[in-house]
Amino acid sequence: MKKLICLLLLIPFLTACGNEAADTTEYVAEAIHEHDRCHICGMMITKYPGPKGQVHLKGQTVVPKFCSTRDMFNFALQSENKRQITALFVHDVGATSWEKPSDDAFIDAKTAWYVYGTTKKAVMGSAVATFKTEAAAKQFAKQYGGRVLTYDQIDISLLAGE
Repeated sequence: MKKLICLLLLIPFLTACGNEAADTTEYVAEAIHEHDRCHICGMMITKYPGPKGQVHLKGQTVVPKFCSTRDMFNFALQSENKRQITALFVHDVGATSWEKPSDDAFIDAKTAWYVYGTTKKAVMGSAVATFKTEAAAKQFAKQYGGRVLTYDQIDISLLAGE
């Protein structure tokens, strides 16, 4: 009987440990302002061409923003940062200017299509161009070169040129 009572008393604690509250927050991309600086390199984000990125982190109100998708990935793929990410956004350069991407063109980075190894340059050298559709990414790659990739195909070794 004692064991049964102890077990009944422990059940609420055992179930609480396994049921982390699901994050039901709907994240939206924040505007990139004229004086915002890249979270990685400190450069002024809006002064340079190419798609930009931003990352929302658990428990943080400040959203790290990046002057390039390359810098965003270099941050997001670090193991200490990866598990803290709740949302990532990149510009759809199929729907906005390469020279001055519009904040209205942010899309979910995890569902975006990427072109890596293109001749088109961004702030930190070779761009990781970002698109909402695979067709737009393929068209860009045909025109400017590069490989079409999904979010899951981008890793640190790829960005390092290995």
